[in-house]
Amino acid sequence: MSGPVQLAGRGAVVVGGSRGIGCAVTELLCSLGASVVVNGRDPVAVEQTVDMVAASGGRAVGLAGSANDEGVATALINECTSSFGRLDVLINCAGVAEPPRSSILTVSPAEFDHLIGVHLGTVFHTCRVAAPVMAAQGYGSIINTSSVAYLGDYGGTGYPAGKGAVNGLTMAIAAELKGAGVRANVVCPGANTRISTGPDYEEHIDDLYRRGVLDEATMRASLDPPAPEFVAGVYAYLASDLARDVTGQIIVAAGGFVGRFDRPTPQLLGYRDHETSDPWSVAELHTLISG
Repeated sequence: MSGPVQLAGRGAVVVGGSRGIGCAVTELLCSLGASVVVNGRDPVAVEQTVDMVAASGGRAVGLAGSANDEGVATALINECTSSFGRLDVLINCAGVAEPPRSSILTVSPAEFDHLIGVHLGTVFHTCRVAAPVMAAQGYGSIINTSSVAYLGDYGGTGYPAGKGAVNGLTMAIAAELKGAGVRANVVCPGANTRISTGPDYEEHIDDLYRRGVLDEATMRASLDPPAPEFVAGVYAYLASDLARDVTGQIIVAAGGFVGRFDRPTPQLLGYRDHETSDPWSVAELHTLISG
C-alpha cells in the first residue's frame, strides 16, 4: 500500500502528549486530520498544547494526570470515545529521566519503583483499558515508546529496566491482538527533550564516554540530538493504514536514521538429547559458554 498518510476522522490518545516528542506527535497527528486527547502531568502544559492545536485548526482536548494511575488511564480512553466517537490510536510517550548519577550502587527502592511506574506502569494501564475496545471493534494501533537505553549502554536502573519491559509487554500485546486486527509496535526515539538535555545529562554522557561505555560517535550523537519533529513521523506512520501489516516491531528513529531491532533468537552453543544423556557438567558449560 502506498500514498500519503491520512488520519482524517481518527481518534487518538497521546500520553505524554503535552511536551517533547509527545507534543510533536500530537501536532503532526492533528495536522493529518486526527483528533487527539492530550495527556500530561502538568495541567498548564496540557492546556497550552491543546490551545496550540486549536490555533492551527486542529482538534484536541486535554486531560491532565499521571496515566500510571488506573483511573486516569480509564478516563483517557473514555474521553476519546466520548469526545470523538472512536478510539483508533493509543500512543504512549510519557517518560522521566533517571536521577543524576543513579546506578545500582546508589538508587533507592522508591526511585526505582517510580521509574518503573512511569514507564512500564503507564503502558500497562493504558493498554489494558484500550485493548478490549480495539479488539471489540476489530482494529486499532498501539504505539509505545522505549529507548535504546534498554540495552544498558547508558547506565541507570529503572529507566532501562522499564523500557526493556515495555518492549516485552508490547510484543506480547502484538501477538495477543493480531488476530483481532489490532497492531502494537515500539518506537525507540532519539530526540532533544528535557530528558536528553541539561548539565546533569551532559555530565552523565561524558562520564560514560570516559569509562569506555560509549564510543566517541555515540557520545557525540547523544550530546547533539535532533528535534522531536524528526521522529514524530514514525509514530504517524505506525498510526496510519500504511502500516496495516506492521506489528510486533521495535523501530529506532533518531534524526535521519531509521532502523529496526531484529527479533532476538538464541545462538546454538551446544546440544544433547536429555532423554539419553546426562546433564551438562559445570566444566562442559564453561567450555560452551566462555569459548
